Amino acid sequence: MLTHSAVHLSLGNSPWLSFLRAFPGVPIFFVISGFLISASYERSANLRNFARNRILRIYPGLWCCVLVTIPVAILFGMNFTNKQAIPWVFSQFIGVIYTPSFLKDFGLGSYNGSLWTIPIELQFYFLLPALYWLINKSHNQISYFLLAWLIFLSIAFILYFVFPPLGEAETETKLRKLVRYCFLPHFYLFLTGVLLQRLEAYKSKYVVGKGFYWLVGYIVFYYFIPSPVTTHIGEKILLAVTVVSMAYTKPDISHKLLIGNDISYGVYIYHGLMINIFISMGLTGSIEYLLLLSVFTYLAGYLSWVIIERPCLRRKKQTINPELMNQSVSTSP
Repeated sequence: MLTHSAVHLSLGNSPWLSFLRAFPGVPIFFVISGFLISASYERSANLRNFARNRILRIYPGLWCCVLVTIPVAILFGMNFTNKQAIPWVFSQFIGVIYTPSFLKDFGLGSYNGSLWTIPIELQFYFLLPALYWLINKSHNQISYFLLAWLIFLSIAFILYFVFPPLGEAETETKLRKLVRYCFLPHFYLFLTGVLLQRLEAYKSKYVVGKGFYWLVGYIVFYYFIPSPVTTHIGEKILLAVTVVSMAYTKPDISHKLLIGNDISYGVYIYHGLMINIFISMGLTGSIEYLLLLSVFTYLAGYLSWVIIERPCLRRKKQTINPELMNQSVSTSP
């Protein structure tokens, strides 16, 4: 939220913003997702329950965000009386995120830029059960998880060489954009989280309580090691371990600050909309606008959690299937 907002509100390249860029949100998101979703899958009694739980986590909040976006965009002069509107709404509801031409003049030109990762996350949800099904056929499961990780790590290396750099709007061809929306360049990050969960990193003496050591190591690596393709991916893997280690270094902080409220998804899906509102109103170029945007975004995230997400998540089912995995399943995550 802060890095996106600072850029699009034209606040310049301050030292604090440069420091925040050392911790890119998308890789962190994918790693945490792999860590938690794999544990969720292992706790699910069957594939149907897993799918149901994933739907309850992603779609109600997303649907509400899209429904809120429509009147807001209309308020700023966007016209929904065209043949693109209904297919667009339907596509957003199933998670195929894109910005149609009639919304190109809304805000920064992308109706909600942060949502581009949702189609990738949905691909992860489809791939994870298939991966577990294949690996459950073997006796040495960790080795096969590691093999899958190495395969997709190699694919990511190749794609970084063929399509450098991914995601830059000024140079992004249609093929490059298609690759970016595909799971292939990102799945190694998701699998890094899966591996850390399967290896029970939350019990390791090298991870638990060692977050600040990993953090210092990561910062040194980020600022002092050159970043060609080889070290760029290594940097993301080091960041993955750092994030998990930090989570298990002071695990009580989130409980004290949030008191059981999880506003992360709401902040993720609404901050792009807030940025567009501020740009459309001409509220740019001042740090005060960033602070105000942050307040509104957190409020939207809290309301999304209380009104939409939490009631839906209470309908989730997580009955452990003892036959799903040969190894014991941790309920810590």
